[in-house]
Amino acid sequence: MAQSGQTDLGTPRVFVEFDDPTDRRRRFRCDLTWLTSSWTCIYGQGCKSIFAAVPDGGCCVIGAHFAGDRDRDRVAAVVDRLDESLWQHHPGSTAVEAWSEVLTEGEVSVTKTRVVDGACIFLNRSGFGAGAGCAMHWLGERSGLDHVAVMPEACWQLPIRRADRLLEHPDGSKQVEVTITEYDRRSWGPGGHELDWFCTNAPEAHVGREPVFRSNRAELVALMGEEAYAALAVRAEAHLSAVKAARAPGQRALLPLLVHPATLAAQALRPATAPPPPSRKAKRRR
Repeated sequence: MAQSGQTDLGTPRVFVEFDDPTDRRRRFRCDLTWLTSSWTCIYGQGCKSIFAAVPDGGCCVIGAHFAGDRDRDRVAAVVDRLDESLWQHHPGSTAVEAWSEVLTEGEVSVTKTRVVDGACIFLNRSGFGAGAGCAMHWLGERSGLDHVAVMPEACWQLPIRRADRLLEHPDGSKQVEVTITEYDRRSWGPGGHELDWFCTNAPEAHVGREPVFRSNRAELVALMGEEAYAALAVRAEAHLSAVKAARAPGQRALLPLLVHPATLAAQALRPATAPPPPSRKAKRRR
């Protein structure tokens, strides 16, 4: 069921499948409906925050859960380079214990960034001198590094979701199936449906100049590899061509599976003289 102002999560989708060009033991399953959508991060340019009580918190209000020790250690090396000029909530130390915490649920323990004043300790608030958004992002801006290199995996991947599972074919062969799709409310777990707002199915966030597979190239290459990304791009471009043909005069109305429903809704709402959509830089600020 769709929340007010947001499109239904249950609409049909188009997926494309292909073997990894570098390793036939892996098969990609990619959501073309999402990857050719016009979603873009609108943090600071209309983002309503997943928790209304923290209006400038974006999707950073619960802190970042690390994918593992390697992810945490990589981020720790980045944090060592941060100072008060870039980091509003600098705790006075860059030691891991100063900015992270361990949560234990049953027998499972995860490390995540601390929450300060209702949001991630690394989130600079509106009005801070270096700029609102992730302090690690601003370090990347200053150093000429892409956010994929400086932010936790959970942060730079969102709202792209990668999920792996083992395929066992009838002939006895096996492959790892890698699904690349939208990180929607359901991906957050049971609490996702209680979020006050989320961007992936919100028409106001589907205003990007480029489709997701182009604007998020760095993320997709990190998740798939260069060769697999190139194979995806060919198929995504073909999908866009099919959408263009389907929109030719005299054709039937587009099925939601061809175009993301939030992208369709955004296009329907956009006036003929609409202002330019947010730049890619907006995405880098979270």
